[in-house]
Amino acid sequence: MNIPLYCMIFFSKVIENTLATLRLIVVANGKKWLGAFLQFIVSLVWVFTTGAVVTGIKEDPFKIIVFAVGSFVGSYVGSFIEERLALGNNMITAIVNPKFYPFIIKQLKKEHYGVTILENNEQNKIILLILIPRKQRMEVTDIIMKHDPNAFISAEKVVPISKVHRRHQ
Repeated sequence: MNIPLYCMIFFSKVIENTLATLRLIVVANGKKWLGAFLQFIVSLVWVFTTGAVVTGIKEDPFKIIVFAVGSFVGSYVGSFIEERLALGNNMITAIVNPKFYPFIIKQLKKEHYGVTILENNEQNKIILLILIPRKQRMEVTDIIMKHDPNAFISAEKVVPISKVHRRHQ
């Protein structure tokens, strides 16, 4: 058994798959150059790791298992890191009871969130649209649920098509 080689294969695959997962996320958020750079690193790591695995594979097939386990762990680690980074924006849509929405709006505005309010008179519901950085999704959801525990809340990934330019005051 070649423990140092197994460790190198395992950790290389963890790094490779973590970076590959993050690459997908950054490209989906419009960061093409960063995505291309991460792919460059992923490719280098893949070539060296795969070369280490296929060399002498008949004599040491355990390298295949280490390779696969490293891929599994790397994929999980990449997803975990991406969740913590929470890149991008979300559009929160909340359907709330009209009697609670003034309290929700007051709290959201106090916390400096912009809100668009749509009224659905047929169903006696208020629809709130809130564009936020994804990192703030739970904070906004908590505010809404605190005031209306029966609110329906959904979040969608938002990719801006145009940017609003604001003057600094």
